[in-house]
Amino acid sequence: MVTRTRAKRLAWQAAGRARARDGDLLHQAGCLLYWAEGSKSRNTVTMANSDMNLMRLFRQFLTQRLGVEPDQMTFRLNVYTGNGLSIGEIEDRWLSALELPRSCLRKHTLNNRPAPTSGVKSDKLPYGVGNLNVLRSTWLIQHIYGAIQEYGGFDEPRWLDLPR
Repeated sequence: MVTRTRAKRLAWQAAGRARARDGDLLHQAGCLLYWAEGSKSRNTVTMANSDMNLMRLFRQFLTQRLGVEPDQMTFRLNVYTGNGLSIGEIEDRWLSALELPRSCLRKHTLNNRPAPTSGVKSDKLPYGVGNLNVLRSTWLIQHIYGAIQEYGGFDEPRWLDLPR
């Protein structure tokens, strides 16, 4: 069983490498964004960031180049409360930027406004950090890992066997 699933991951990486040779700039941008900012696991694509434009570009990559549908994505926030914005306003801003339906939302992490003495500037991230996750995405993450290796001109065999 382990050999068969590893062989699938290897084949998905080979497909990612082949796709990288097509010269598609959105594909390249999405893969390299993931390399820089995505969570690294063997089976799941997850990107967390406070920059809505970065997240929008990554979402476009997923849908336009890899065929991921909105119902395959979930979205949650890590946000400070007490910044003058309601959770609904923050959700609406993110969902609009990412062109996602409300059905993608999952439970958020809400933090009380930091105390003035904590040293944390309370208005630094008024819309918090968004976390975009693709469900059932082993093939997708392995495709991305293969493409990253092709774009970078290196081999990283550990990416086949990362912890779950």
